[in-house]
Amino acid sequence: MTDSMLKEVPEKFKDKDTGEVKLDALMGSYKELEKRMSQAPSVPKTHDEYCVDCSHGLFEADDEMNKQLHAKGFTNEQVQFVYDLAAEKMVPMIVEMADDFQADREIEKLVEHFGGEEKWTEMSRQLLAFGQKNLPADVLKTLSSSYEGVLALHNMMQGGEPSMSKVDNSNGNNGAELDLQSMMRDPKYWRDKDPSFISKVTEGFQRLYSN
Repeated sequence: MTDSMLKEVPEKFKDKDTGEVKLDALMGSYKELEKRMSQAPSVPKTHDEYCVDCSHGLFEADDEMNKQLHAKGFTNEQVQFVYDLAAEKMVPMIVEMADDFQADREIEKLVEHFGGEEKWTEMSRQLLAFGQKNLPADVLKTLSSSYEGVLALHNMMQGGEPSMSKVDNSNGNNGAELDLQSMMRDPKYWRDKDPSFISKVTEGFQRLYSN
């Protein structure tokens, strides 16, 4: 080893007394570095070697995008992160779009059922006023969120102010004997806002007035 090369060797690899290079320390350091390098995520040789998990079902791996990510030197872990982030951001957007689409279809059905835009506009105003006067807010919200629920609310309004003392059990439906008024006094309904309990109350209303 020349003097110039020896000067480039860090002092920790030199013997303090002789100034000679400690080969065992130098080799140990090299092996440790090699070990770390082998454990570090590496970029596949081609973009086809990316293994992307798209089990969420929202979309599949895109070959063209993988080519671009490979060109930028992305490891498989980094590519997976890109796909996971896309799914995370897309899920709420897709759910919102689906809800909006479903709501539009429900309104179209209601407009047709009540005989046009003007009649539906007037009817929706009456139904809202009736529901706000006679029903708990959560029950009204549930009924007004679907075509069938609005029809149940309309039938309810046509029959006058609802009598919530008992559910008609003549048709033999499960839970038809439930007393809705008693259920609404239950702490699970007004205090705990138990979703399953509230759902039972709402179903009771629908059984009463959907015929």
